[in-house]
Amino acid sequence: KTLKSAKGDIPVDVPRDREGSFEPAIVPKGKTHFDGFDDKILTMYARGMTVRDIREQLEELYDVDVSPDLISRVTDGVLDELRVWQSRPLEPVYCIVYLDALVVKIRTKAGVRNRAIYIAVGVPTDGTRQVLGLWIQDTEGAAFWTSILEELRQRGVEDVLVLCSDGLAGMSEACEAIFPRAVFQT
Repeated sequence: KTLKSAKGDIPVDVPRDREGSFEPAIVPKGKTHFDGFDDKILTMYARGMTVRDIREQLEELYDVDVSPDLISRVTDGVLDELRVWQSRPLEPVYCIVYLDALVVKIRTKAGVRNRAIYIAVGVPTDGTRQVLGLWIQDTEGAAFWTSILEELRQRGVEDVLVLCSDGLAGMSEACEAIFPRAVFQT
């Protein structure tokens, strides 16, 4: 039978027996839609598994032969959602914006490398916290922070009361160039 998922059709080979006593454990009889399948693929992908690893794992666990194309469609769907989230409009005023970078090891085609993940967290006037964006770069630097602050302004941020950051050289100048009325706090 063919299961329908959010990212496409999945062919499933269902075992047959004479008495009809086989009860599938993962996808019940008569069901043609499998909601949690995409989540399982995304979980494995998020843990750093390759498409081939995911395919082998699904075959071992569920005895389902999944095409690499289906796995790629599922994971690419997340990238589309990420792009929409990354470019969404922001609030016009933030009381506080926190800026920092975290150096983590990231697997690339060239192997595992240290990369800086830039994060901007804003506190709008209602007091909640919002992740305004995440960016990945080879190293942390004030020049890239300037481009991030400019992007935040282009996405709708008109004013920031307080910008908080570590003592990275050039950060206060970057903040003053984009949001001149903001108080820079280390």
